[in-house]
Amino acid sequence: MLDWLEHHGVREVLLLCGFLAERVREHVGDRHGNIQLSYVVEPEPLDTAGPLRLALDQGLLAERFFVLNGDILTDLDLAALERRHRERSAKATIALVEVADARSYGSVPIDERGAVEAFLEKMDDPPTNLVNGGVYLLERTTVASAIAAGRPVSFEREVFPGLVGKGLYGVAADCYWIDIGTLDRYLEATRDLLARRPRPPLAVAPGNDPLIAAGARVEGSVSAGSVIGAGCVVATGARVERAVLFDGVRVEAGAAVVDSVSAEGAAIGEGAEVGPGAIVGAGARVAAGARVGAGARVEPGAVVAASPDGSAPAASAATGTAGQ
Repeated sequence: MLDWLEHHGVREVLLLCGFLAERVREHVGDRHGNIQLSYVVEPEPLDTAGPLRLALDQGLLAERFFVLNGDILTDLDLAALERRHRERSAKATIALVEVADARSYGSVPIDERGAVEAFLEKMDDPPTNLVNGGVYLLERTTVASAIAAGRPVSFEREVFPGLVGKGLYGVAADCYWIDIGTLDRYLEATRDLLARRPRPPLAVAPGNDPLIAAGARVEGSVSAGSVIGAGCVVATGARVERAVLFDGVRVEAGAAVVDSVSAEGAAIGEGAEVGPGAIVGAGARVAAGARVGAGARVEPGAVVAASPDGSAPAASAATGTAGQ
């Protein structure tokens, strides 16, 4: 997302953080390329809009600014969105994206001028397939008037419904867009990047799949559609298929890692299996011969051990020592 913002000329980004805020700051830092990064940490959960009011009260908001959900991947044209916002003298503008099935999203019908007619919750028969894309352009005065201070406030349930008919507009965007808030969609987005579906700067440079970062050491079978981080070791005879390995992951001989994510420093032992939809946390260890079942979650630093009789139990929602 920061690469995308830099590509559109953004030079200052404010990260509104709550859960694991310090981990985010440690990882991202105070600068990304030409972008200066600052942070606002909510003292308690304030929903989707409440942290923005906190930033306003701390004097950190510009006159006009973008607000972005942190769990989307898109190549949307931000300059075009700002142009439409200014032309309409809007108080708030929402980027809308068309999805094949809007029933699992809130739909946002607009009139011929782009004015939002309603901000609807999920329903079985939505009036439009245009949904909230999680990219907004707001005026500082709108935050001051529409977001109450000192309590949780939701854009979706309170702010935007309250602005219908009062300067709220939507722009139907022709762009690549995906919500990466689930593992399945995260993996789908990874494959889209490898297939170069999004436009620059998100597009991966042409080359041979899989994408192998500089410094990675790969031995064995790594199939197309996998992303291998720096310093990874995939031993001879191991199998990695349509998976994401963060930096420093080790996959030992005979192990199989399929349709899953392994975080930094994870170790997958000899002959072990990591099944589809699984997530292996940072520094976790899957012992030789152990099995992490489909959809399982292995907490950071946990250990998944094989059964004493030699069978391989499936870890599920693992915490501490998993697979026992």
